[in-house]
Amino acid sequence: MNHRNKIIMLFTILISICLWWIGVAGAQPNGKYIVVFEKPIPDEVKSGLIQNAGGTVVKHLRLINGSAVVLPNDTVKSALAKRAEIKRIDDDIVFYATGKPQPPPPPAQVIPWGIATVRAPAAWSISKGTAVKVAIMDTGIDLTHPDLKANIKGGINTIKPGKSANDDNGHGTHVAGIVAAVNNAIGVVGVAPEVHLYAVKVLNAAGTGWLSDIIEGLQWCIDNQIKVINMSFGSNASNVSEQEAITKTYRAGITLVAAAGNDGAPNSVDYPGAYPEVIAVSALDANLNLASFSSYGPEVDITAPGAQIYSTYKKSEYTTMSGTSMATPHVTGVVALRLAQYPNQSPAEIKSVLQTTATNLGLSAEKQGAGLVNAEAVVQYPLFFFANANPNWANEPLFR
Repeated sequence: MNHRNKIIMLFTILISICLWWIGVAGAQPNGKYIVVFEKPIPDEVKSGLIQNAGGTVVKHLRLINGSAVVLPNDTVKSALAKRAEIKRIDDDIVFYATGKPQPPPPPAQVIPWGIATVRAPAAWSISKGTAVKVAIMDTGIDLTHPDLKANIKGGINTIKPGKSANDDNGHGTHVAGIVAAVNNAIGVVGVAPEVHLYAVKVLNAAGTGWLSDIIEGLQWCIDNQIKVINMSFGSNASNVSEQEAITKTYRAGITLVAAAGNDGAPNSVDYPGAYPEVIAVSALDANLNLASFSSYGPEVDITAPGAQIYSTYKKSEYTTMSGTSMATPHVTGVVALRLAQYPNQSPAEIKSVLQTTATNLGLSAEKQGAGLVNAEAVVQYPLFFFANANPNWANEPLFR
C-alpha cells in the first residue's frame, strides 16, 4: 500500500469515528426513550414497529399510548420519528428522591435499673447536680447526642490537639449518659441530669490511651476548675508520674472517681483506682452481688451497679454495656449531686459522706468497700466538719 492510499484510509477511519461520535453524542446518554403513538394500536403492533426500526421495547405505557424503549443511536431515533404512526419521541429522564434518610426517633425515656438502685430519683427534689463541672476522661462524648448535648459545655482532645473531643468509640458516651443524661422524656436519664459535662478525650477509637495524654487531661481539668473527674479506665501497673499527677489533681480540690477493673479476681484493683486519693468503685449485678467480672481488693471504696447498664452511645444511639466502667459514673453522678449543695467540700469530705451513707450489702469490704452508693442519703446528709480534720490536708507529703 502506497503512502497516498494510507492517508486516504486513515482519513476514512477518522471520518467514520467522527460520524459515530456525533451519533452517540446526540443520543440520549442511556439510550432510553418514550415513544408516543398517534393512535391506539395493539401492544404487539407497537413492539413489531419498534423492533423493525432497530429498537428494543422495555414496557408499554397505556396511560399515554406509548412505549418505553431503548434505541441504539440517533439515526434509529430519527428514522423512527418520521414514521406516520409516531406522534413524538421523548427522553426517558431520570428523577431523584428529594428526601434524606432520617434516623429512627429516640426511644421513650426509661430510668435504668442502676439509676433507680442508687436512689437517684429520690434525690432529685433536693439536688440534680446543677452546673457542677464534671469531666468524663475517656474516649470522648458524642457531642450531638440528643440526650447529652444540652449538658455538654466543652472539652479537649489530648490525643490530637485541636481536634474535636467527639467520641469515636462509644465508651465515653455510655459513661456520660450514666452521669448526666438529660431528663427530657427520651432515652435514659442520668444520676445528675443537670451537671455541666466536659469531654476530655484521652483514649482513642480502640479505647486505649497513653499516660502522657491522661496527665495532660488532668492538667486541663485543673486549669478549667473541674470539680469531679470520672476515670472509667485502668492499668494493672503503678507509675510514679501517674501517682504524682493524681496527687496534684487531688490537691487542687478535684474529686477523682475510677473503675476498680474487670479482672474478676481479688487484689487486682486497677490504677489509678488503687491510689488512696481516688475513689475506687467495684461493680454489682442486678442481684446486688459482686459482678463476676469485677476486680476487688482492699483499695475498693464503694460499689455501684455495673452489669447490663443501658445508656447513651455514639451516633445518637443507646446500648447496654457491662463493666466497672459503668459502675464508676453512678458514683461520679452522686458526687455531683453533693457538690451542687456544698461546692466547697474537699475530696476527702466527699469520700467520707459517700462511705458514711452507703448501704451495707453484707458483702466483704474488699468487694463492696463501704457498700452501695446511696444518692438519697448523700443529699440528705448534713454539712459537717471532721473533728480531727487537718486544715492543711492539701499540703500533706506528696506520697504516702
